[in-house]
Amino acid sequence: MATQTLTADNFQKTIEDGGIVLVDFWADWCGPCKQFGPVYEQASANNTDIVFGKVDTDDQQELAGALNISSIPTIMAFRDGVLLHGQAGALPGPMLDDLIQQVREVDMDDVRRKIAEQESGDNG
Repeated sequence: MATQTLTADNFQKTIEDGGIVLVDFWADWCGPCKQFGPVYEQASANNTDIVFGKVDTDDQQELAGALNISSIPTIMAFRDGVLLHGQAGALPGPMLDDLIQQVREVDMDDVRRKIAEQESGDNG
C-alpha cells in the first residue's frame, strides 16, 4: 500500500479507523527526512495491512503543533486509535521493522485496561 498524505482534515479519522497506523512527520527541506523516505516507503510496500501516513510539517503546521512535533523526522505509531510510540529521528530499515513487529505484538486489551484505570483515577 502506498503512503497516504495526512492532513488536519483526515488525521483523526485515519488513526481511529482501527488497525495499525504509522505516521511520518517530515518536511521537504529536511535531509534526514529525505534519507528516511525510501526506508518508510519500503516498509509500506512490505506491510500492506498497515496504514502508512505522511504529514508535511510545513503544510500542516497546526497539526504538527497540536501533536507537539518539535523535531523531524518524527515517527508515531498508533493502534486502534491509541498512540503507542512517538520518537524523533530517522530509523534504519531493521529498526523500523522491529518497531512494526513490537506494535503488532502489543496486547491492546491490556493497553485499554490501563487507559481505563488511568482515566478513572485508579493508579493502584
